[in-house]
Amino acid sequence: MNKIQANITGTRNIEVSDEHLQTIDRYQLFRDLIDSTGYVDDQVLEKLKLNIRSLLESEAGKDKQLLDLCLDVIYHPNMKAFGLQQLVVLYINWKEKTSCPAEEPAEDANN
Repeated sequence: MNKIQANITGTRNIEVSDEHLQTIDRYQLFRDLIDSTGYVDDQVLEKLKLNIRSLLESEAGKDKQLLDLCLDVIYHPNMKAFGLQQLVVLYINWKEKTSCPAEEPAEDANN
């Protein structure tokens, strides 16, 4: 279980599980979400909520993990733009950690 800081002062946190991160990855929820400036604001959070809402309304959106992500993280009362930015950073770090294959020892070039 991971915790993200939901506000600048650090008085509010949101718990994010690996299952939540896997759901974000499966639905590619952050793809094309943030524009070229890289700035996360309330409009970006609203765009994410609308994207998820449309997924839930579609037939493909009958997924308990997506609903759990909404209830536990995205629509959490403490989720604001700062929290979404922290969630994106957590997701990027998680993705790098999980996508790196285990390093295998290099074979001797002379063999």
